[in-house]
Amino acid sequence: MIHDSFPLKRRALLAGAAASLALPSVAQSQVRIDITRGRVDPLPTAVSPFHGEGRDTATGAEIAKVISNNLERSGLFRPIDSRAFTNTPAQLAAAAPQFTTWRQINAAVLIHGTVATLPDGRLRVEFRLWDVFGEAQMEGRVYTTAASNWRRIAHIVSDQVYKRVTGEDGYFDTRIVYVSESGPGQRRIKRLALMDQDGANHRFLTDGRELVLTPRFSPTAQEITYLAYVQTGNNPNLLRPRVYLLNIDTGQREVVGDFPGMTFAPRFSPDGNRVIMSMAQSGTTDVYTMDLRTRQQARITNHNSINTSPSYSPDGRQIVFNSDRGGSQQIYTMSASGDNVQRISFARGLYGTPVWSPRGDLIAFTKQTEGEFFIGVMRPDGSGERLLTRAFLVEAPTWAPNGRVLMYFRQGASDSRGNGGNPRLYSIDLTGYNEREILTPADGSDPAWSPLLP
Repeated sequence: MIHDSFPLKRRALLAGAAASLALPSVAQSQVRIDITRGRVDPLPTAVSPFHGEGRDTATGAEIAKVISNNLERSGLFRPIDSRAFTNTPAQLAAAAPQFTTWRQINAAVLIHGTVATLPDGRLRVEFRLWDVFGEAQMEGRVYTTAASNWRRIAHIVSDQVYKRVTGEDGYFDTRIVYVSESGPGQRRIKRLALMDQDGANHRFLTDGRELVLTPRFSPTAQEITYLAYVQTGNNPNLLRPRVYLLNIDTGQREVVGDFPGMTFAPRFSPDGNRVIMSMAQSGTTDVYTMDLRTRQQARITNHNSINTSPSYSPDGRQIVFNSDRGGSQQIYTMSASGDNVQRISFARGLYGTPVWSPRGDLIAFTKQTEGEFFIGVMRPDGSGERLLTRAFLVEAPTWAPNGRVLMYFRQGASDSRGNGGNPRLYSIDLTGYNEREILTPADGSDPAWSPLLP
């Protein structure tokens, strides 16, 4: 059993463990999902309500519910109806599982735990993951935190289960920032909104008085950069683009600069010290960077064409962007200094909004061809192009921090009066099979996925 203690809003992910106890028979465990081989059958998974006394009983049930929902949405796990369970939470807390009874309901893995409120008001949560057929404990941890942080614990436990079973990092302890849209088509109100990756803890970050676009997380997940159109003088129709940095925790907003020719809000460099953006000047649109410490700008491309949508590779050494320098909008890569420009998209259609995977192995993109839009991925050299989903309009892919899931927005066609066709958020994994709508209070567009929370 590993012990972790962390405050309400911060933790060192699995670092600084207070104690580590030997896990019995871990070497015998054989349960593993190979997510690199394409579509797989979901793993039958039993998630028992976590045992607790008094008011902790309800908290334990809610923790188990969040874990079950997280794992089910991944498409890799199939939670078993708890009405089929024969061992109670109290029995699981008191002794090792009776594996025969769990095999009878075809459970491959079992997750259970305990919840207890400590005298100082903090919450102690213990969980265990078992290989039912191997009769071996695969993982066991104890977390101590503020009682209000129980949902965060559920996400962290989900990440631990995902990693132990797949061998890769999870993505459940993350947040999504997006543009929430409401109102009629000609008077659309757009506000920045923030939520957990499962839609919980939803809140608005802006009040809707400014048109906001393309929010992006910093590498620390504590700051957001976004583009807003602000009124100039007393004329409500005269707007200028302004880029902001917003601290999520404090709400403090800082102006990065006013950029009259900006076409896309900046993205952070992997080290968080710079932002990269595209700006139109003198009839051409080029890629620029800005040092956030000195506010000095550097021009990266210098070409008589439209060069936009830049995104860094995870190591910061390369940049992917789209350009029409070859006669149509295609995807290119170059070094961080602007050298060695290479076109990587050659199939039929127009390509845009390229985004490098956090793993560095793929680039996601939007493609338009034959009257439809697609979300797809390709390798950084342009090989292995795969189209994952299609619709009247799908756009703005953003990666989960493990590089296995994409989020984007989808929009249908509107009628002659401009009604319908509302944008909604969706996610899909790299197999192209597990496509899910992300429920939001209103319409949504331009999502950005945070790194794992610190």
